[in-house]
Amino acid sequence: MKRTCFTRRGFLAGSASVLAASALTPACATLGGRRCATDRVTLGKTGIKLSRLGIGLGSNSGNVQRNLGQEAFNRLVHDAYDRGIRYLDCAQSYRTFEWIAGAIKDLPRDQLFIMSKIGGNPEKPDEVIDRHLKTFQTDYIDCVLLHCAITPTWPQERARLMEAIDKAQAHGKIRAKGISCHSLPALRVAASSDWVEVNLVRVNPQAKHTDSEAMKWDAPGTTIEPVLEQLTIMHQNRHGVIGMKLVGNGDFTNPDDREKAMQFAMSLPEIDAVTIGFKNAAEIDESIERMNRALAG
Repeated sequence: MKRTCFTRRGFLAGSASVLAASALTPACATLGGRRCATDRVTLGKTGIKLSRLGIGLGSNSGNVQRNLGQEAFNRLVHDAYDRGIRYLDCAQSYRTFEWIAGAIKDLPRDQLFIMSKIGGNPEKPDEVIDRHLKTFQTDYIDCVLLHCAITPTWPQERARLMEAIDKAQAHGKIRAKGISCHSLPALRVAASSDWVEVNLVRVNPQAKHTDSEAMKWDAPGTTIEPVLEQLTIMHQNRHGVIGMKLVGNGDFTNPDDREKAMQFAMSLPEIDAVTIGFKNAAEIDESIERMNRALAG
């Protein structure tokens, strides 16, 4: 599939001119009908709506948000909601897992897209799913992912959990299912999988903390090209695609790198939405403004 917004080299070479542009674009409400960060977009073939920008609640395993304290964490979630963000990215392994219910209790549940993740292949996966519902104090989870797959044999290794997710989905406890991969061998299987409905994919043009051939969850990639090839396959299979690691796992302290990554992600038609971990309202505002500008370009 030809990408009409940018070529890879052209994108990287042209980033400087984007960064030289004047002030960040206005908030979404003033964009006069153009695409923006807080649009409700459809997640692949699931038909489920979520905001294009999501708030990640597990930066460095959730330690970043946990260190805010529970009151500030709740305020952060509300700050995101007040700005139009409806997608919350969670996981059982995040240190914020137990705080989600308190953060969303005053928010309309039907306006939220809550995604969570389950690692490994638990002995009693039905109980793990029910624990999510009880912990979040909700009747359903919008999307549940297999967390951090690194081998191409993950469908066999996690069959018990996949079967439990299927059963929960049939009973209305889960609306959509998918996977978060941390290696190219796992990602290739996910892209072609009939079971997967949603892929959470590490993507930035700098290839920082992106997938590599090494079957190790934190093995760094060196180029984004192999990931982009899998995005095309996912799109052809009508999978929902959510991008993550847009700020390089927090490594992009230079604003130029954050700008480059946002422009790149928004140039990819395969990506439905993205999640970024925030620790304050200023970071939320920056990402909304950068995304609005990227979408307007």
